Amino acid sequence: MQFFLDSAQIDEIRYALEMWDINGVTTNPRHVQASGKPFLTVAREIAQLFHGTGRPISVEVNPHHTDYRAMVAEGVKLAALSPNFVIKLPANEAGFKAIPLLAEQGIRANLTLVFSASQALQAMRMGAAFVSPFIGWKEANGEETAGFVREIVQIRDVYDYDTQIIVAAVRNARQIVDAALAGADIVTASLAVFKEAFDHPYTHEGLARFQAFWDQTEYE
Repeated sequence: MQFFLDSAQIDEIRYALEMWDINGVTTNPRHVQASGKPFLTVAREIAQLFHGTGRPISVEVNPHHTDYRAMVAEGVKLAALSPNFVIKLPANEAGFKAIPLLAEQGIRANLTLVFSASQALQAMRMGAAFVSPFIGWKEANGEETAGFVREIVQIRDVYDYDTQIIVAAVRNARQIVDAALAGADIVTASLAVFKEAFDHPYTHEGLARFQAFWDQTEYE
């Protein structure tokens, strides 16, 4: 299981690289807007952090594009900025069409906003390097998600597609574990979600007890 950070904040990404050795980054227009910087500025700064690592960075094309040719043109422009860049495309007809056209030029695609196994299947059929099923939004609307991810994993494995599955819109530690149990390759989550997932109150309680025993014991 790989961990990607879902962020466009340079300080967060640097922290996650140093402390957690994250395997990659996913961004989206909301994260870029929150950074307060122009899109290309943020993209270049993230690329610099990952220079020479080979770790993937998902950057999204303009979400207003409705023509696959515009998606491909922007994808080519973005991919030229860094070999780490994976082009995020929406899971719609134009996005699906753009996948093999980018692949012909050696550019990987990540199909985002996937909310059904059939969308994931089409993305895999078209040769997506990554597919990103969103689970937080589905759970917020009362939909089951563990089986949803398992279905996508099973389809991928049955037909031996090369696509890696990034479970996205992850909101808590339980969802991270469920994604791992379902056989997903990657989870992407915010800094806050990972911080909470890597922590536990009993760890702090146990450490305090051990510290008390340590303080009452001679060292030599």
